[in-house]
Amino acid sequence: MYWETLPSWVWIIYYLFLFLTLGTGILNIFRKRMLGLSIIAIVLTITVPIISMLNSVGRAEGMNEFEHLVAQLQQGAIWSIYSIIGFLYLVVFWTVFFLKNKIIAKASD
Repeated sequence: MYWETLPSWVWIIYYLFLFLTLGTGILNIFRKRMLGLSIIAIVLTITVPIISMLNSVGRAEGMNEFEHLVAQLQQGAIWSIYSIIGFLYLVVFWTVFFLKNKIIAKASD
């Protein structure tokens, strides 16, 4: 069976985002900064892709991963809601990370 998939550049950006988030979370834990947020970010960075991949295996022919996620979200599938909330959290994590670093950099000037 042949399924459609997203372009390679999308997967490169996706995995780069995940690896950078995982590395930043681990680094923050060692530096004892944003401990709670970093632990949650690490857990989500590991679990969201696994859950998304496992649930995308059974998608309909002719659908890529994103189309399947949106279709399942419209149907109210728990895994798709978890994935969307997880990725939104990771975006918020990066926003807080950059804002805190900007504040720290400003204070040291």
